[in-house]
Amino acid sequence: MATATAGPRSFSAAEVRARCAQGACLVSCHRRLYDLSGFVRLHPGGEQLLRRRAGTDVSAALDGPPHRHSANARRWLEQYYVGEMEPGDEQSLSETVDEKVVDAAAQIPEQTDLCYKTVDVEKDLVDWQKPLLWQVGYLGEKYDEWVHQPVDRPIRLFHSDILESLSKTAWYVVFLVWTPVVLYLSWFSYTSLAQGNTRLFSSFTTEYSIPVHKYYFPFIFLLGMFLWSLLEYLIHRFVFHMKPPASNYYLITLHFLLHGQHHKSPFDSSRLVFPPVPASLVIGFFYGVLRLLLPEVLGLSVFVGGLCGYVIYDMMHYYLHYGSPRKGTYLYGLKAYHVKHHFEHQRSGFGISTRFWDYPFRTLIPEETFKKED
Repeated sequence: MATATAGPRSFSAAEVRARCAQGACLVSCHRRLYDLSGFVRLHPGGEQLLRRRAGTDVSAALDGPPHRHSANARRWLEQYYVGEMEPGDEQSLSETVDEKVVDAAAQIPEQTDLCYKTVDVEKDLVDWQKPLLWQVGYLGEKYDEWVHQPVDRPIRLFHSDILESLSKTAWYVVFLVWTPVVLYLSWFSYTSLAQGNTRLFSSFTTEYSIPVHKYYFPFIFLLGMFLWSLLEYLIHRFVFHMKPPASNYYLITLHFLLHGQHHKSPFDSSRLVFPPVPASLVIGFFYGVLRLLLPEVLGLSVFVGGLCGYVIYDMMHYYLHYGSPRKGTYLYGLKAYHVKHHFEHQRSGFGISTRFWDYPFRTLIPEETFKKED
């Protein structure tokens, strides 16, 4: 005898309000109910905006105006589906929530027994119970579309626990590892320049070589940071966002390892910054290039500025995903810009710590998409 499959659970308006009063964040959309409690602090528009929608129907807010949510945002919402509103009760959900209730709910830890799915394993193209790195290469022509459909769940790359641990990094590890290096190399570069032995073009001519004084160090340091911002843009656009050939298993796998994993799971906090071990290899390569192009101390001074720029970039990248900048600030705009890159404009908006290089390279996300949200 076949076992009947249980249908979606029904919720009354009273139950939804009660759960919201306990700190949960439930919203409905055309009778479908979603539990956003685990996502509320990650919401690109800010936690308070989503809290004010708790216990209400968000159909109109999704469709706009002022902002029509993308297909990826709607797909993202489906991950938090928990059931259906009882017939007739969807109309009784309040349209607004008192600000005092919002503030009180924000102080209550999310405690909910609603078990929502984060991905439909049966319908997805990969087996989420196994490491993904060795599976994605078989997706072929489906890979590019799949990797740009983000999900809210952690990713496992390797079978080996050791390799898996090396592929994850807490944000503060980058700061703790590289800040002492930046400070030491800055001191070393400055004191070396203070000796007065560094001259530009000395390998070509001694008569017309230019002395590099210690007072030039701050400007050389800033030049290194500026060059890093260009390098950040070029790597993000042409390496991280290359479109691997559908027939090349290894390039697809490499792309997923370098950056595809981040676009698939943009809020995986352990994969938002570059692990120090592989980072040291890349950093060493660029230092070697500078040594070939510039005098030793001068090249080191440019390098340390670039290294500082890299640390700021990694810290800012984490903040753009998990921080809550105040509306109207530079970082608020940058966060909105980066979120649109993930959910709507994956082929533009490559600047992370700055939009500057998106202007000359003509990859700026259209300004009108932000005016709709003001």
